[in-house]
Amino acid sequence: MPTWPIPDGYRFAGVVSRLRAEPDRRDLALIVSDRPAACAGVFTQNRVAAAPVHLCRQRLPRPDARGVVICSGNANACTGEQGFQDACRMAQIVARGIGCPEEQILVASTGVIGRPLPMPILEAGIPRAVEELRHTSEGVENVARAILTTDTVIKVSDRVLSLGNHLLGIAKGAAMIGPNLATMLAFLMSDAAVRLDDLQTILRRAVDRSFNRISVEGHTSTNDTVLLLANGSGPALSGPGLAEFAAAVEDVCIELAQAIARDAEGAQHLITIQVEGCQDEAEAAQIAKTVAQSALVKTAIYGADPNWGRIVSAAGYAGVPFDESELSLWLGDLLMYRQGTPIPFDAASASNYLRQHREITLRLKLSRGSGSCTFWTCDLTPEYVRLNADYTT
Repeated sequence: MPTWPIPDGYRFAGVVSRLRAEPDRRDLALIVSDRPAACAGVFTQNRVAAAPVHLCRQRLPRPDARGVVICSGNANACTGEQGFQDACRMAQIVARGIGCPEEQILVASTGVIGRPLPMPILEAGIPRAVEELRHTSEGVENVARAILTTDTVIKVSDRVLSLGNHLLGIAKGAAMIGPNLATMLAFLMSDAAVRLDDLQTILRRAVDRSFNRISVEGHTSTNDTVLLLANGSGPALSGPGLAEFAAAVEDVCIELAQAIARDAEGAQHLITIQVEGCQDEAEAAQIAKTVAQSALVKTAIYGADPNWGRIVSAAGYAGVPFDESELSLWLGDLLMYRQGTPIPFDAASASNYLRQHREITLRLKLSRGSGSCTFWTCDLTPEYVRLNADYTT
C-alpha cells in the first residue's frame, strides 16, 4: 500500500454501503478535520447543478468546516427539493456522529443523474464510516477508492512544505470531462494556517490552471466540486510561506488533473497541448481547448495518424484572430508546420512516435505576444464509445 504524509488533524474512511451494485465496492467516503478548518470551494459552471453543489455553495467559504461526506454511484442531481433535503440529511448524520453543527459538514456526490438517493442505505452507512475514521494511509486509500466511478486507478498527490506543513489531494474523474471542471471531485487538505480570503484566491487560481485545462469530450458535469481545507493553528501564512503554499496547491491540482486525463475512459494517450506566442493567457487557452476538443484530432492520435492538418485547422476556428503565416506546429520534437508552410517530415517516424508513446506533446507557436497555456486531453477510442453507450443500461 502506498504511504502519504498525512496532514495533522485529519481522519479518513471509505466503506461499502451497497449504494453500488458490486457487493464489495467501496462507495461512501468521509473526510473529517478534528479541529475547525478554513474551507474554500470551486464548483461546476453548469447551470444544472447537483444538490450537494447547491448545499456547498450555501455553506462556503467558511472558517470552521469540519468535514465532507461523499457518495459514489448516485449523483443526486436533477432530484428536486427532495435531493437537497437528502444532501442536508447526509450532513446531519455526519455532524451527529462527530459532534459538530451540521453547517460545518459539506457534501459531494458522483454517479448517475436523476435517481433519488436510497437514504436508508446512507443512514446505515454513514455511522459505519464515522466509526472507521483513521489518520492513516489506509484511510486515505479507502477514500480514494470509494469516490471512483469508471476510474481505473486512484488519484492521490501530496507535498511537504519547507515549514513542515503537509498538503494532500485526492481526486476522481475519467469521463464527462470538459474545461470548467469535469465529472470530477477533488479534495485538498492541509495543516497549514491560511486566511480564508487567501485560501479562496489560491484555489481559484490553481483550478483555472489545472482542472479547467483538461478535457476528454468537452462535457461539463452537474457535480464538479473542488474543496480546499486548511486547519492549521497559529499565525496564518504570509509572504514566501504563503507563496510556497499557493505553488504547492497548484502543483497538486495539476498532478491530479493530469491523472484524470491520463485515466480517461478508453484512453491510450495523454496529450499535452502547449500553446505559446498569444496576446494573453486566455487567448492561448482558447486555442488549446479547441484543439483538445476536436474529435478529428483525438481520433487521428488514437490511430497513430500524423494528420497535422486537423490540428492547425482546429486552431484556426478557435476564434483567435491570427494570420496563418504566424502559426507553427511541432509533434513532439518534430517540426511539421512552420509559419504557415508545411515542412517535409518522415511520416513513418511521426506515426511511430504516436504509436510508441503513451504521453505525447503538441506544440503550437504564434507570434502575437507572450501569452501561453498548457492543456491536457486524451485520444478518442472505440472503448470510450462502448463505455458511454451503455452507461445506465
